[in-house]
Amino acid sequence: MEVTQILVEGKVQGVYFRAKTQKKAKMLGLTGYVKNLQDGMVQIIVSGVAEKIDLLIEWINRSPEGSRVDNIEIKTLETDKVFKTFSIK
Repeated sequence: MEVTQILVEGKVQGVYFRAKTQKKAKMLGLTGYVKNLQDGMVQIIVSGVAEKIDLLIEWINRSPEGSRVDNIEIKTLETDKVFKTFSIK
């Protein structure tokens, strides 16, 4: 299992980006959370199989309907944190 932080920049707040991300992550069997940051970015912490995380990243890169993704920063995290579901914070 891998834990990855994804920071998404663009028009990603106020456009249901978090809800759509939660739905997609759950479809892929991923756990973690998504939350808005004060600087207008969205932070995603996702745990699961690397191939499924890659599919989520590809989906984000395609700018889910209503959003505009300008930049994504991806970082693998070293953590033992276990998530039971994928939540919106």
